[in-house]
This record gives sequence, C-alpha cells and structure tokens, in this order.
Amino acid sequence: MPSDAVLYQAAALCLTYPDDDFRARLPLLREAAPQLREFVDHAAVTPAQELAAHYVRVFDFRNRHSLYLSWWQDGDTRRRGMSLVRFKEVYRAAGLEFTGEELPDFLPAVLEFAARTGDLCLLTEHRDSLEQLRSRLTAFGTPYATVLDAVCATLPSGVRR
Repeated sequence: MPSDAVLYQAAALCLTYPDDDFRARLPLLREAAPQLREFVDHAAVTPAQELAAHYVRVFDFRNRHSLYLSWWQDGDTRRRGMSLVRFKEVYRAAGLEFTGEELPDFLPAVLEFAARTGDLCLLTEHRDSLEQLRSRLTAFGTPYATVLDAVCATLPSGVRR
C-alpha cells in the first residue's frame, strides 16, 4: 500500500457530494491528510447549503470539470464504453467488483481503489486528464483545485498515456 493511501482515501471523500456524513468527517480528514487542510478548512467554515451548491455548480452543470476520467479522453463517444470496461477489468484483476451508482471511472472511486490496493495504474494512465481537471479547477477559482493539486503531486511525473 502506498504511503499516500490515506491522502487518496481522503481526497476521494473530498470529491464526493458534501452531505452530512462528509461534514462529520471533516475533523478526521483535517488530521489524516494535512495536504488537504486548505480545502478541509474551507469546507468547515462554509455553510452546508452553500458548499453543496458550489459542488453542484463546479461538477454537475457541465463537463468542463468532469470527475469521470474517461470523459477527458473519449468524450461522449462509443470509445468511452471500452474505456469503462478497462476500469472494471482493473478492479476485477485486483479482486474487487465495482458496484455503486457511479461509473467506474468516477475519480473518487479511482482514488479509493488506489488507496485500498496501492495500484496507481488508473491514476497514472489518466495523469493528463487529472492535470487538465486540476488546471480548469484552478482557473475556475474553486477550493477543489487544492484537492487535485495534492493528488497530482503524488503521481510520478513524465508518466503520460
């Protein structure tokens, strides 16, 4: 398991919809992942409804900030279906079966996979996508950019797909 496993798990939680469970975990996230303190501190002082509205504004209205990694390479094309199959195959090869309401390329799911298995292949294969997302979040001026900053800082440089 990589030394960054706790960061990946914490980042996964930070990139999901900020519900009551998320808010309850903020003190733990702050202590467990110091790299995310800027975001966690922002989330702690932002009223719940405002934080939820901001999440929707950032991630749900347009694909400009898509948390679905295959979208960055394939868009909404037929190729994306094969990319999604690849994610599921990687999960299965690690002995995990992907379940849930989201697609298997959902960044929080990929981060949780990396945290649980130590396998960074999906993150490194999609490093360009992560960098594009990070850049767009930074330009948008959202605190979520700091979460991507922390994740991208852990990945080997020069690994491009």
